[in-house]
Amino acid sequence: MRTETVKTAGPATTLSLSADPLAQFALLQEVREATLSGNRPPASPRSVISESWQRSLAAHIDPDDYRPPIVYQPDELADVRSAHPLQAVLPPLRELLVSIADESQHVMIVTDAEGTILWREGPAGLCAQADPVGLCEGTRWAEESIGTNAMGTALALDAPVQIYSAEHLVRAYHTWTCAAAPIHDPDTGTVLGAIDISGLLDTLHPATVSLVNATAQLAESHLRRRMELLDEQLLTRNMPHLARLRGQPGALLTPTGRVIAAERLGHWPKRVAVGHGSDRILLDDGREARLEPLAEGYLLRVKPPSASRRPTLTLTFLGDNPVAVINGRELPLTLRRAEILALLALHPAGLTAEQLALQLYGDDGNPTTVRAEIHRLRTQLGAEAMRAKPYQLCADVDADFLTVRSALREGDVAAASAACPAPLLARSDAPAIRAERDQLVAALRSAVLDHSDLDALWAFGQSETGQYDVEVFDRLARELPSGDPRASVALARLEWLLDED
Repeated sequence: MRTETVKTAGPATTLSLSADPLAQFALLQEVREATLSGNRPPASPRSVISESWQRSLAAHIDPDDYRPPIVYQPDELADVRSAHPLQAVLPPLRELLVSIADESQHVMIVTDAEGTILWREGPAGLCAQADPVGLCEGTRWAEESIGTNAMGTALALDAPVQIYSAEHLVRAYHTWTCAAAPIHDPDTGTVLGAIDISGLLDTLHPATVSLVNATAQLAESHLRRRMELLDEQLLTRNMPHLARLRGQPGALLTPTGRVIAAERLGHWPKRVAVGHGSDRILLDDGREARLEPLAEGYLLRVKPPSASRRPTLTLTFLGDNPVAVINGRELPLTLRRAEILALLALHPAGLTAEQLALQLYGDDGNPTTVRAEIHRLRTQLGAEAMRAKPYQLCADVDADFLTVRSALREGDVAAASAACPAPLLARSDAPAIRAERDQLVAALRSAVLDHSDLDALWAFGQSETGQYDVEVFDRLARELPSGDPRASVALARLEWLLDED
């Protein structure tokens, strides 16, 4: 291998491959040799080629000596083929391409999504020439396996490509030309594999890539019709399950989670995540649903809302990165909205816009600004979770800073220390938040120093609020038993803090 980089700057001309490929053969070889050795090429390689060469060299492909790895032995191919979804589209592919390939001396190739050749059909003489270079069933042609080639590059780019002679990175394929296009699953959109036409250099036709792309689209259309037929069969067999919902919201899903029918149409997602190990699903609109496996697909039952059940709001606000979750759904959260939620959680009876403005901004606070921010926050939470006049949380609030407060009130110093790893909304400058943060830290510090619970004192010393507290580590260094491994850590920390002071 000559180099690990591909340099393309400085050529005088750009390659045009619309001309006779035989006339281009020598030029392509010159471009490859110069480019791989870092010299000025007589023309620029196509960008799709230079980028593919970069990827291939990064995968340690040797341009002068490489063969594709063998993934499947001949006796394994039958089972692999029968299980692959592209087995269903072979008849139309053969009908369209094999006769053309025979007449034009090309082979038709179909790969899986990893670039492994599962089918190859074409003239016997050409297949005999393809076998020695590994262009046969069971070999893998991904870029990271064999370098730049139509099959692997089409899969890498998820787009049709044509590769001419010396555009192949590996020298052994310079007498070949190939065109390939990816085939997608119409259900999930994922790549299933690639269709390829390969032949020797003198059989090249510039329109081959268009033919291959059209064939890939034909395969996808065939797969789509097959999917629609299976959907109809699934729907026919499973409509009684949907009918038994008796008007309650629910949906029939395919095995991949695609919604094909729903009771009480409304806002339904196109697809629901299935196969994650739980039968509980949270829809995008916050509704809870239960997933029931059927012989084919799933029945999704949406849990009816409970009028008596209040929303659950979880606030994790001790630290730099506040998180708020309403009924299992995380809210996009700015620092200002986190401050508002914290203040409303601290004042369960509610606050007016004027009170919030004062607590957030001090004497310069503007109630109009607060009302606009509250409106956006209420839209996120839902009207059932917050009411106005005054602004008040109508949810069961589980907040980490309230847990610390409650533990301190009950005298449970260990629980309070364990629940407080960092200060409340550490980045907030709101006057009321700063006051609550300072008071909470002071109360917790006083509690752990006044009690004889060394575990609670140690936990406080490991928190952001206690890690620089000389008095805490002085106490730990003096009172932890000599056999306690934490004693030496506390003493070292104390000495470091004293040196820093």
